Amino acid sequence: MSIVTVTSSVSTRHRPAWFRALTYEAAFYSKTWRASVISSFLFPILYLSAMGIGVGHLVNAHTGLVEGHTYLHFVAPGLLAITAMQLSVGECMWPILAAIKWVRTYHAAVATPLEPGDLVTGKVSWLGARLFVTTAVYAVIIACFGATSSWTAIFLPFIGALIAVAFAAPLIAFSSRVESDVTFTMLFRFVVVPMLLFSATFYPVSQYPVGLRWIVQLMPLYHGVALCRSAAFGTGSPGPLLAHVSVLVAMAIVGYVVARRNLRRRLVS
Repeated sequence: MSIVTVTSSVSTRHRPAWFRALTYEAAFYSKTWRASVISSFLFPILYLSAMGIGVGHLVNAHTGLVEGHTYLHFVAPGLLAITAMQLSVGECMWPILAAIKWVRTYHAAVATPLEPGDLVTGKVSWLGARLFVTTAVYAVIIACFGATSSWTAIFLPFIGALIAVAFAAPLIAFSSRVESDVTFTMLFRFVVVPMLLFSATFYPVSQYPVGLRWIVQLMPLYHGVALCRSAAFGTGSPGPLLAHVSVLVAMAIVGYVVARRNLRRRLVS
C-alpha cells in the first residue's frame, strides 16, 4: 500500500460521517451536471432578458421607474432568489423520494456506518455549497446587466445559499414522509408557483391591496427576495434585514431537525 493511499484513508477516517454523504452528492453531480447547467444558468439569463428587457421596456415606458430603479434592475435580484429556491425545490422532492422508495440508495447508505441524519446533513450542505457557486455566477450576470449598485452585492451568493438551505431542509422533511409523488405536483402547483408570482418579485409589495400585503410578507420567498434586493442596491435597515435572515434561518433549523427525525423513522423503522 502506498503512502498516498494510507494518508488518504487516514484523512477520510477522521472526517465526519456526513462529509461522506456530501462527497457522494458531489460525485453524483459530477456525472449529471450537463443536464442541469441549462436550467441553472441559461434559463435565468433568458428569463432575465425576457422579463427585464422585454417586459421592462413596456413598464418603463408606461410607469417609469420602479422604486427608483428600472424594471430590469428591480426584477434581477428577485430572479436570483427564485433561482435559488427552484433549484432547491427540484433537488429535494422527487430525488429524495426516489432515494427512499424507488432507487433505495438511502437504504443502502444506512446499511453502512452512515446514519439518516448524516444523509440530511450531507444533502443540505451540498445544496448550500452548490447554490453558493450558482448564485455567485448569477450575481456576476446581473452585475453585467447593471443590476447591482453597491459593494454589498458580494453577499448575494451567501443569501442564495441561505435561501437554498431554508427551503431544502423543510422539503426533505416533507419528502421523507410522503408515499407518492402526486403530493409534489400539488405542492408545486398550490405553494411553489404562487410564491413565485406573489412574493414581490415582479412588482413591489406596495402594489398589493393593504389587506393582502401581510399575506405576501408571510411567504418565505418574500424574505429571500427582500434580502437579495437589499444586497444588490445597498438598501434596507438592520431591523428588517435581521428579521428576513431570522425567518430563513428558523426555516432551515426547524426543517433540519424534522428532516432528521422523519428520515430516521422512514429508514430505520
